[in-house]
Amino acid sequence: MSTSSTPVNHHAGQPGFAGPIGLVAGLAMLVSGRAAAGLAADLASVSEADRVVDIGCGPGNAVRTAARRGARVTGVDPAPLMLRLARALTRDRPGITWIQGAAEDLRLADGSATVVWSLATVHHWKDVTAGLAEVQRVLSPGGRFLAIERRVRPGATGLASHGWTDQQGESFAAQCRAAGFNDVRIETYTPGRRALKVVTTVRP
Repeated sequence: MSTSSTPVNHHAGQPGFAGPIGLVAGLAMLVSGRAAAGLAADLASVSEADRVVDIGCGPGNAVRTAARRGARVTGVDPAPLMLRLARALTRDRPGITWIQGAAEDLRLADGSATVVWSLATVHHWKDVTAGLAEVQRVLSPGGRFLAIERRVRPGATGLASHGWTDQQGESFAAQCRAAGFNDVRIETYTPGRRALKVVTTVRP
């Protein structure tokens, strides 16, 4: 398959995180995800006025980052192991809710969020079209949506392929425009050791 035709959710068929291997992956995410969490909160200008939803929250890095800025935050993840780890690491911090769900089924009320983000997880979404529709449903008018993925080289395999090439980032931005989002932008940032592809959008 050529790079240009590789879908943005090219790891959608990967099994969910569970067992000892899932725990090791969660702990690795705890370290590797800090830079993206801070970048997302900065780009979305998260404040105490916000209601943030983190799709694929994993061990909860970005959830805790948003909560420290005063936002009310919901972490959504399909893996019970990840939610248990996130709860253990977060303890009883107020303003945080955890839900087992997925991009295509966030299990939240219409218009209940001012910010939705998906950090290093769009490449795992089962259905990108359904996921974007669900994001639009949950966001209030004028709400912000961000997707951040590690920038990877064309032809990468294994762990090195978890992320987006430049072409995949452009493809996701185009899908956001087709879904009706406004002010769609795609940029590259390097907040840590790795370059990140970032798509930012606004719900009409």
